[in-house]
Amino acid sequence: MVIFAILIFVFLGSVEGFSTSSKVCTYDTTKVCKPALMTAVFSTVSFVLGAITSVVSGFLGMKIATYANARTTLEARKGVGKAFIVAFRSGAVMGFLLAANGLLVLYITINLFKLYYGDDWEGLFESITGYGLGGSSMALFGRVGGGIYTKAADVGADLVGKVERNIPEDDPRNPAVIADNVGDNVGDIAGMGSDLFGSYAESSCAALVVASISSFGNTHDFTAMMYPLTVSSVGIIVCLITTLFATDFFEVKTVKQIEPSLKNQLIISTVLMTIGIAIVSWIALPSSFTIFNFGTQKVTKNWQLFLCVCVGLWAGLIIGFVTEYYTSNAYSPVQDVADSCRTGAATNVIFGLALGYKSVIIPIFAIAVSIFVSFTFAAMYGVAVAALGMLSTIATGLAIDAYGPISDN
Repeated sequence: MVIFAILIFVFLGSVEGFSTSSKVCTYDTTKVCKPALMTAVFSTVSFVLGAITSVVSGFLGMKIATYANARTTLEARKGVGKAFIVAFRSGAVMGFLLAANGLLVLYITINLFKLYYGDDWEGLFESITGYGLGGSSMALFGRVGGGIYTKAADVGADLVGKVERNIPEDDPRNPAVIADNVGDNVGDIAGMGSDLFGSYAESSCAALVVASISSFGNTHDFTAMMYPLTVSSVGIIVCLITTLFATDFFEVKTVKQIEPSLKNQLIISTVLMTIGIAIVSWIALPSSFTIFNFGTQKVTKNWQLFLCVCVGLWAGLIIGFVTEYYTSNAYSPVQDVADSCRTGAATNVIFGLALGYKSVIIPIFAIAVSIFVSFTFAAMYGVAVAALGMLSTIATGLAIDAYGPISDN
């Protein structure tokens, strides 16, 4: 993180030869912007803040999972329902931590940077982009490094134990199970958390940068500028309500009810989020505004921006359902892969690869359609908020995903 921070400062500062004098703004030549050297300094600071937030979120998620494992095991003695509630709520903590920490730190950073930049919103939000880069850089190590560790430990613990010694999965007689459980925490919780945090921060920062050189930035409409962060705030509230459906309103009593319950979380959160985004778009955005579109200002309506977020939101739901269909043992794809094992490892590998290629067709089309529609409505700003729409239910998604390693352990 320190090395990357130094590189960012050096490269950004050298653009204007480490100049300390003010310069003419890039997109509005009638205004004067802050020196390039200060942009390099503030970009480096935001990069470090994003990296630290990502690391802290992943660390707290692993701590919570560690504490939750024993509690889930104890509650399992009372039945599946009690264990599910503990595991689900524990996973939800990770999701809310990630979304809330990212939102809070980003909002505070913007207001602190604003004390220096003042009316120079172009420079302000350009320096904020380092925040998303910091989260992504930590995700690189957490997701890739943690994923490698997870698979190595998983294969070493489970495959060797089951094949050579006929020991069941996660059996305490196999000491390598400890490494497997550690790998689940590192890759599936810390790595996944950093990865999603990076995507969330980047989408927010991208939307803020594009908006800063549009009518929001020119008129200094701070409420409209904070629209991407407001969408994320609504997502946190919606997810708080949604989690109650899994833990309080509809009780899970059998193992077969777990998967439908998790599926309902995605549906309920998407519907409620659509309503929340409609309210926020009506309150926070002016009825008509302009968005910077490759040298021109494109006139956009608030209902068009609402549709951009909704397109990303519902595309994310479609991707979630398609992913479940191709990865759940309740459906034919996984059952067919298992059946292909009867004729040997070769047919299993070939069939699995073919199924993997096939499984991404619908998600790719869903993403392509969402990009096309959102760009048509609101240029690059629409694409940015559409991506934010896919991640707006990040707390629910993380709760569902983090529930897996917690319940396994």
